[in-house]
Amino acid sequence: MKLETQRLILRELTPEDYPALYAVLADSDILKHYPYTFDEKRVRGWIEKNIVRYRVFGFGLWAVVLKETGEMIGDCGITMQNINGSIKPEIGYHIRADYQRRGYAKEAAKKCRDWIFENTPFQMVYSYMKKLNIASSATAKSIGMKLIEEYTDAENETTSVYAIEKSEWKYLNDKARENS
Repeated sequence: MKLETQRLILRELTPEDYPALYAVLADSDILKHYPYTFDEKRVRGWIEKNIVRYRVFGFGLWAVVLKETGEMIGDCGITMQNINGSIKPEIGYHIRADYQRRGYAKEAAKKCRDWIFENTPFQMVYSYMKKLNIASSATAKSIGMKLIEEYTDAENETTSVYAIEKSEWKYLNDKARENS
């Protein structure tokens, strides 16, 4: 599977992506809202888990690669997550620190949002994060998601849940076509 945006290629992760993905996931600033840190074993397990997801679901987290250079700068994709007790399709994203605040997470997440509504029967897609993760919530909002729920999670912190319905996505796409 390979998805393209104006500046990015999203493709399946491979074991060879370990060094580039480790640079993202082992960065304590990027993952400061996760309940654990990533070491070599966890990063390799992350890749293996996504390879299984591709076979089982037809999707997972994909490598985010710059078209211009071929450099992998993070991951973004769709996983099935337990969100406040229900398994739901979720768009997640992690971009290397030196490439943040350039719109790459938004560009990749938007492509994943479009892909899920064009290729699956899901009528709603979600993103969830710690309430304090302002950057992640801004990315969710930037692709049309709205805050639909907050709950106290297992770490006794507030988790925010954003979502967009397929009908709203269609409306936004129609409106964008009218304005172009």
